[in-house]
Amino acid sequence: MSDPRGAPAAPDVATETRVEGQFDELEVDAPRVGIIMGAKTDMPAMEAAGRELDQHGIRHETRVMSAHRDPDVVAEYARNARMRGLRVIIAGAGLAAALPGVVAAHTDLPVIGVPLTSSSSVAGGLDALLAIAQMPPGVPVACVAVNGARNAAVLAVRIMAA
Repeated sequence: MSDPRGAPAAPDVATETRVEGQFDELEVDAPRVGIIMGAKTDMPAMEAAGRELDQHGIRHETRVMSAHRDPDVVAEYARNARMRGLRVIIAGAGLAAALPGVVAAHTDLPVIGVPLTSSSSVAGGLDALLAIAQMPPGVPVACVAVNGARNAAVLAVRIMAA
């Protein structure tokens, strides 16, 4: 429809709401869990999350993105995650471990942080553990054990089942 000048008419809010509600009920083939990590070197530790999700039949995606090198990419990923069908994000990071907190700052989805060790880690990953666990009020991040990607996936499954 258009107005007399030929411009498109404003959409009917009631119709939009009804259509959005129908989309909520559709079964989509989109991933439900996002597994992200700060560097490709984190992949071996984070693969355990993917294997666990596979065992539960949960679709997931895996991406590498750095909160420090690509902050705009991380923010956009987090802001669009729900729209793309994600319900939980698992974020693995070592050292300063900013990735889970940055993601949580840009989404209302549950974020599970996985502190990871590296050759530069302090006290076997204690630096990453503290960085993830000590989030400021209003930016919640669940935190599992150091290199605990499998438990992060188990927690994601439980969150989605709740």
